[in-house]
Amino acid sequence: MDFSSFDLAALLPFIGVGFAAQLVDGALGMAFGVISNTLLVAVLGVPPALASQRIHLVECFTTATSGISHLLHGNIDKKLFFRLLVPGVIGGVLGAYVLTSLDASVVKPFVLAYLSLIGIYILARGLFWPPKIKEAKLIAPLGLFGGFLDAAGGGGWGPVVTSNLLIQGADPRKVVGTVNAVEFFLTLSVSAAFIWHLGFADLAGPTLGLLIGGLLAAPLGAWVAKHFNPKTMLVLVGIVLTATSVYGVYRAWG
Repeated sequence: MDFSSFDLAALLPFIGVGFAAQLVDGALGMAFGVISNTLLVAVLGVPPALASQRIHLVECFTTATSGISHLLHGNIDKKLFFRLLVPGVIGGVLGAYVLTSLDASVVKPFVLAYLSLIGIYILARGLFWPPKIKEAKLIAPLGLFGGFLDAAGGGGWGPVVTSNLLIQGADPRKVVGTVNAVEFFLTLSVSAAFIWHLGFADLAGPTLGLLIGGLLAAPLGAWVAKHFNPKTMLVLVGIVLTATSVYGVYRAWG
């Protein structure tokens, strides 16, 4: 990596993007990819393919930091973690394997439309029906589907898994922390071959900025998740999930 031409001023916008996206993702369990991609492409003018490549690499590091931070703050449910981990990784590997033969772009708008409705429901529930915490029952199939969609469709682990666990009544703080922690292993398993071929040279420049911002925000996001009450978290998750899903449907069908 050549540091002789290191320009901090040029990295600041990318550090800001990484920080904002990871702060939301760490606190609410979703939206790093959507927020990063939107800001990089729409605001900073980065080509979509290059933006996706950079986000994919950076997530391998931010999810690790976020998972450790949630662990230190006591936001992880160990039983839920292991019940999500194995099916999530299996789904991710399967999704990566069939990616070349599956046109995920056809399915993704329908999933996003579904998530938009889920977001509205979660928002309404947070505003009008205070959540009653109970143990989630449907976990393994959810992890399998979330992992598959994340790999084959270019994202979806957080929105799919977090939102559905919240609908089942699980503790929002534990859901966000656990889903973030499992995502590291999912991202690592799906991205191993990609990183092997890409190498670490691409950490220079804008990707380094995204990485710095994401790593700085990860501990803060875990702290925020710990201190939000369940009703506030439901409302915020509902808003973020609805906004990002509606935007995704607009981009796919607009």
